[in-house]
This record gives sequence, structure tokens and C-alpha cells, in this order.
Amino acid sequence: MSRIGFLFPGQGAQHVGMGRRVAQECPAAAELYARAGDVLGYDLAAKCFEGPADELDSTVISQPAIFVTSLAVLEWLKSDRPALVHACERTAGLSLGEYTALVFAGVMTFEDGLRVVQRRGEAMQEASDRTPSGMASLLLLEREQVEAICAEATGEGELLRIGNFLCPGNLVVSGHLEACQRAVGLAEAAGGRAVSLAVAGAFHTPLMEPADERVAEALAECRLSSPRIPVVSNVDATCHEDPDRLRELLVRQVINPVRWEDSVRNLLDVGIDEFFEIGPGKVLRGLLRRIARKVSCESFDAS
Repeated sequence: MSRIGFLFPGQGAQHVGMGRRVAQECPAAAELYARAGDVLGYDLAAKCFEGPADELDSTVISQPAIFVTSLAVLEWLKSDRPALVHACERTAGLSLGEYTALVFAGVMTFEDGLRVVQRRGEAMQEASDRTPSGMASLLLLEREQVEAICAEATGEGELLRIGNFLCPGNLVVSGHLEACQRAVGLAEAAGGRAVSLAVAGAFHTPLMEPADERVAEALAECRLSSPRIPVVSNVDATCHEDPDRLRELLVRQVINPVRWEDSVRNLLDVGIDEFFEIGPGKVLRGLLRRIARKVSCESFDAS
């Protein structure tokens, strides 16, 4: 019998129209969007279903939008395939998706999670506005090559480092904008490929300070419980039961690299052999294929 793990996407998975179908087909999913509107103070459903894209893509909107849409898809799955949801043994989420995973695991309520995610998005946007910065995916290169590129691309007073360890041959560098741009050229000169990411700033680096303090303040207002199933942390790629430890790691996540490949390998090492991506897009399924090509992963998209 298969052992089931759920994966939840992070920022960048958003697209106009996401969630519309599940909200139409599942009353519980539609109710989540209504509850989200009450918390956020605006019509999140309209932004997800109708756009415009540039507004949905903003950090302030996209983080709540992906969080709510992923949980709306989960509500649809609960009604359509309840046995599958019940069978899930472990879960993980990429960056923002870790909050979705924690709500699924019962660590925090939907409303509390959404309030933190809203303030997280606002704080990360504010940190990005202070310093011209960005992120870029460097492909087809080894970690040592990417680290060397970061060192070569960084000028005096600049920061550039690996912000996301996604999968073999796909590492995301994060830092000052000019350093990112230099890294793109250096990666291509080294025989790799590079893609600048449409994000507001250098997520998962110290350039996000003091967004981590804002997240800590938001989390301090929430009651966290021990997870009913293990959730893999992005920061250290392990599972934790202590609510205070979970809170600490969520704060550290803002300025620390995302260890996604190690997180997935944690799930594989404990015997998870069938994965389901819950939420918009199919990015995580693609990453899993680069980590463990033969392992099954089905995506439940929000379109």
C-alpha cells in the first residue's frame, strides 16, 4: 500500500482564474473565499478568478491568494476523495506553502494562518521596496558552481546567495538586483541557463529584515498546536512537534534559504512513495521528478 504525502505550492504558482472551478463545484471551497474576504478586507475571490494579473502577481495579494486557493482545492478534495485526504501521512509546503501545510496539519486555524500570511506578504513587499533586489533560477549547474557565481557576481556592499535549493540543477540565487543580473550572465557563460524571477525582492536572505520581525509579531498573536501529522520545515528539512519551535522556524524562514530538495528527500526517506500537489500550478511535481524520477506525483490544480 502506498504511503501518501501532500505538497503545497509557494509564491509564483498564481494565475488568473485559479480557484474558480473548485469554488463553483464545492460549497466549502467557496465559503473559504468568503471567510478570506472577511479577514483581508477585500474580495480575494474576485482577484483570483478575474485578476488583473499584475495585481494578483503582487506579493501583497499573491501570498494570501495562493494560501487560500490551495486550501480551497483541499476542501474540494475532501469532498471528492475523502479517503485520500485521510490517508495523508506527512506534508510539506514550499516557502509560503509551509503555512498551508501547517493549517492542514492543524497547527493553526485558517483565519490565523491567513492573518499571518497577509502580514508576511506586506512585510516582504516593504522590505523589497527599500532595496532594489531580486531572484534568479540558475539551471544545469552544480551547487559549487552556483556558489562560485554568487561570489564572483557580488560587488562591494552587495549580497547574493542561494535562496532556494529546489532540486538537482535548479538553484535560485537571491540578493541585490545588480548582483542577480551579473549572476545570470555568469551562469550562461558557465554553460547553464538562467531565468530572472518575477518576484518583488530577495526573498530568503537577510535583505528581508525586518520582515522577519513583523512575522514574529503576527505569529505571537496566534495559538499554535502540535501537528496532527508531521510537517517538514523549509529551514532545516526536518519535522517538529513543539509549537514554539515551529513558530521560531517560520520567523527564520523569511531570511533563510528554502531547503526544498532536502525536505522532499526527508519524505522519501521515511517511506512516502506517492505525492499529491495541492494548489495552483504543477511546479512541485516537476521538481519532484528531478529529485526522484520514478516516484508518483499527481497535481490537483485550482483551474
